[in-house]
Amino acid sequence: MPVKALYPGTFDPPTNGHVDLIQRGAKLFGHLIVAVLNNPGKNPLFSVQERVEMLQEVTSGLPNVSVATFDGLTVEFARQQGAAAILRGIRAISDYEYEFQMALMNRRLAPEIETVFLQPAGRYSFISSRMLKEVFSFGGDVTGLVPPNVLKRLRSRIGQI
Repeated sequence: MPVKALYPGTFDPPTNGHVDLIQRGAKLFGHLIVAVLNNPGKNPLFSVQERVEMLQEVTSGLPNVSVATFDGLTVEFARQQGAAAILRGIRAISDYEYEFQMALMNRRLAPEIETVFLQPAGRYSFISSRMLKEVFSFGGDVTGLVPPNVLKRLRSRIGQI
């Protein structure tokens, strides 16, 4: 029986590290739901709808990947979607402690849902959306760190960062 998994995040903006994990997750799971968290507290650069559109564009060639939005607890959304696993990316040791604590809490709340950790490809292991936005806001070149459709949207926001 194919396993359905959820890959949650804010994806503000989606990076090539995210895309790498989506592509690899699509190979591991029967269906991968890329779940965009609606968290206005993080002061996002892009609206939820814009992030969904960018992710739909980059996943259009992956028939077993869908994009959705959610509020609240990840495990509750995973249950609603019938997901048996939550996919999480770990870039560095600094991510591990937070992700490990989150996985243990999720296991307590929903023991039937497993957390699966993947590392992005080495060339993307240092990228975070937050760092990328900061570098871009100071005029740094982020070509190759985000998909072309995301770079285009970033450039259209240059005066708003």
